[in-house]
Amino acid sequence: MYRTGKSYMMNKLAGIQKGFELSAAVQAKTKGIWMWCVPHPTMKEHTLVLLDTEGLGDVRKGDKKNDLRIFCLSVLLSSVLVYNSRGTIDEDAVEKLRYPSHSRELAEMIKVKSNDNENNEGQFSRHFPAFIWVVRDFTLMLELNGKEITEDEYLENALLLEEQENSKIQERNRSRDAIRMYFNTRKCFAFDLPSGDKNVLQKMDEEELTPSFMAQCQKFCEYIYKNAEVKHVDDIILVSGEILGQLVYKYTEAITSSTAMCMEDVVMSISEMKNRAAVREATEHYEKMMRERGQFPTETLEEFIELSAKFEEEALQMFTDKSFNDLELNFHAQFMRNIEERKKEFSKMNEVTSLNYCDHLIKKYSKSLEQALQQDLYSKPGGYQKFQEDMAMIEEKYNSEPRKGVEVGIGVHGRGYGGTTSPPVWGPGQQGGPGSWVNQMWAGGGGDWHWGGQLL
Repeated sequence: MYRTGKSYMMNKLAGIQKGFELSAAVQAKTKGIWMWCVPHPTMKEHTLVLLDTEGLGDVRKGDKKNDLRIFCLSVLLSSVLVYNSRGTIDEDAVEKLRYPSHSRELAEMIKVKSNDNENNEGQFSRHFPAFIWVVRDFTLMLELNGKEITEDEYLENALLLEEQENSKIQERNRSRDAIRMYFNTRKCFAFDLPSGDKNVLQKMDEEELTPSFMAQCQKFCEYIYKNAEVKHVDDIILVSGEILGQLVYKYTEAITSSTAMCMEDVVMSISEMKNRAAVREATEHYEKMMRERGQFPTETLEEFIELSAKFEEEALQMFTDKSFNDLELNFHAQFMRNIEERKKEFSKMNEVTSLNYCDHLIKKYSKSLEQALQQDLYSKPGGYQKFQEDMAMIEEKYNSEPRKGVEVGIGVHGRGYGGTTSPPVWGPGQQGGPGSWVNQMWAGGGGDWHWGGQLL
């Protein structure tokens, strides 16, 4: 409602005195919707999001549809809607809710399903928040037919439908029925006057406000902190900060383009966003675990497969926990493709790491052999025997090294260089007669020696 102290109540919920701007002037300060996010006072790792809206019925606006837009955004973004009015819940107060809560107008702006052309306002309650009616400056006795009643009973009695059949009563009943139909959970708080002093009311200095009003404010805030549920979309999707931003964008985009806000489309859009994030985060988890926990090169191919399988399972569980409404399994398929691609990349890295390490070992233990060749030490009598002994020693040292990985066979008696990247060595051969030397390649299987592609 217009000029009823909404911003003051928002500041109380935020636990501050100066936040949302207050004004004692006839011109309202709040225009549109102002948002403030503060740590939740009682729920760890939760944020209390406060939306302070401009009041309904501002005579300066001149456009009732603006009230409807504000109302729609408020109910769709909130888990609790606080409606502020003054005095009593009488016919005039209910009538002021008539336009924004009228079925026909709401049905034009909000649709539950994209392909539904019929009225579906009966399903709005799934998407609408709890409703709290705050009656400010309440001076009546809470009694009905001589019996004391609660504030909630006072509200429910005010929303009872009248039984007469004339057109005026039918119109009034429609407003009441809409409130009862849209808001399954309803609550009422009746506040005393904060002060009888006009100057105090203009400043709202809490030290000068009445104890009863301050106690009622405390009771109201405690109820909100305890009972306001975490916002969900379609009773399923928990609203995070990222999703809230998406909702604000989708809803305002629909309003500015004069199209209906379709809840089914919103759920699909958020589902797609959550599923894309699930694919990305689960894939990143697999990559992170493989890099941090994997020791490359793995000793065997089986060790690599087991390592990858462990983190594939973790990533799949993460995707399953974070994904939503992936009915056709499109995002699951994308996740599996991502993991298969990353697995191939890590497998290739494992092979290259093994290859480089084996090459390093061969070069390391072949230095003395290369020096002997350069000094023609093997061209002397008995050189061939010495050569074989040195080769055996190189082979022994190479084979004793741990974690050479999947490309271990590139070394002596190897099965893997293929005559392409192996270092050339010199060895004795029959070509040219005893004691002559030929350029050969250290490759092949079973310790065979090759020269010019021919077995010697």
